[in-house]
Amino acid sequence: MTRTALARTVVLLEGVSDVAAARLAGLCDAGEQRFFARALERAGLGADLDRERMASLGFFICVADLEDELIRALGTDGVDRVIEGQGQLHLLRTFRNQPFQRGRTPAQQLRRFIGTTAGRKEQYGRALVDGLDLDRVPSPLSGLLAHVAAG
Repeated sequence: MTRTALARTVVLLEGVSDVAAARLAGLCDAGEQRFFARALERAGLGADLDRERMASLGFFICVADLEDELIRALGTDGVDRVIEGQGQLHLLRTFRNQPFQRGRTPAQQLRRFIGTTAGRKEQYGRALVDGLDLDRVPSPLSGLLAHVAAG
């Protein structure tokens, strides 16, 4: 859920008598945490919401973002295999050979590669999740899935 989508959802919930019963849940990037916390506070779900309290409400914070979480969970070699499976390994190799990319770590290169083309985040979000072993699911994603399953 994006910051904008959350803000719209909170506006819709203003007329709901029991906001907590609406069972909102989501993931957000670390850089978006304060915006999510404010929106949840405006919805009446608490005050001074930190990472732990937000998790108890069903909102889980990724260290940087979901792509970063998935890259760390799969490892750079695992992500390379996923990219190869998507038929884009040649594009990744070309990308890595660009002068600006040479000073970055493989994980940084992968994160940037995934975010450079419209639709690629969605494509690789699905592909990276499909490539995960169930025992390697990133903590924010496993927390969200457990929260939704418990609802």
